[in-house]
Amino acid sequence: MNFQEIINSDKPVLVDFYAEWCGPCQIMFPILEDVKQRVGDSAGIIKIDIDKNQQLAAAYKIRSIPTLIVFKNGEIRWRQSGVFPANELERLINENTENNVRTY
Repeated sequence: MNFQEIINSDKPVLVDFYAEWCGPCQIMFPILEDVKQRVGDSAGIIKIDIDKNQQLAAAYKIRSIPTLIVFKNGEIRWRQSGVFPANELERLINENTENNVRTY
């Protein structure tokens, strides 16, 4: 499966653009592991090394790392740079799942 196929999923996909040498990116690794355990199969989480995928990083105008982007059906639903807590990332993913129906 290539990147486009992954982000075109009807499930939300959290993409972490990172680099091995980036300190804040290293902080995100266990946070993303925690988020994956929390959301299970309801969302995908992938990491893209900007040094090994320079064209992809350029296509999404990655200027600082880590940059986190939530895609659904190929559309960017949320984008932010920096370290984020697991609770916030879990909330963002849950907001973008089809099964999350809000009643008022």
